[in-house]
Amino acid sequence: MSNLWLVFLAGAAGSMHCVGMCGGFACGLGPAPGGRLASWLRHLSYNLGRICSYAFLGTLAGYLGMLLAGHAGESSMASMVQRGLAILSGLLMLLIGLNLAGFVGRGGHALGGAGAQWLAQSLRTLLRQPGPAAPLAFGVLNGFLPCPLVYAFAAQAAARGTALGGLQVMLAFGLGTLLTMLAMGGLGLWWRARHRSGAIPVQPVVASFLAAPAARVGWRMQGVRAAGAFIFLLGLITLARGVVPMSAHLH
Repeated sequence: MSNLWLVFLAGAAGSMHCVGMCGGFACGLGPAPGGRLASWLRHLSYNLGRICSYAFLGTLAGYLGMLLAGHAGESSMASMVQRGLAILSGLLMLLIGLNLAGFVGRGGHALGGAGAQWLAQSLRTLLRQPGPAAPLAFGVLNGFLPCPLVYAFAAQAAARGTALGGLQVMLAFGLGTLLTMLAMGGLGLWWRARHRSGAIPVQPVVASFLAAPAARVGWRMQGVRAAGAFIFLLGLITLARGVVPMSAHLH
């Protein structure tokens, strides 16, 4: 449970990174026709879809980790595979943590590519859909965007070695990001209400956030660095589980 709290705190700190990557999408989602309550339900649905994607990835990573490790005793080859998986996952988390903290590469840099561009275009299309299913699907696609934070916690989920453990890790991460992303949605609703007479289009609002990465904004970068520190700590714990003999662990 202590590890899950660390994951939650890392998600909360790393949500500053989410502001730079996905904050424009949350702002651009806009209100629902049914009033304030319907608008907040629309944004909750978006975040539910996003967290469901994380939960799916965590369950899948944990299940794959279980397949690699097997269910045999500590002296078996399966135990060696499990320890190797913990070492690899820990090293990956250490690298991502150092990257987010700014010590390796470009701090907070998001991996992209053709797949990311396709997903981003799909999200923009969903932004224009008024139906109740659109924000949920919007969130699901958003959750699959390439992100170093997701990669780090997917590695932690795989190291858990069970589908349930992987699910718990990614749920803790997703819930850690929830408050900030809801706040970004609220900011978008406030902006639209204030400029209702001007009928400001969605795309400039989205572009304004996507054009300012978290690594270039001081207060966001502090959150990204804090997330990197949490991920680095979790990486050390995961690495220790692989290096130290299983019989030496406290249960």
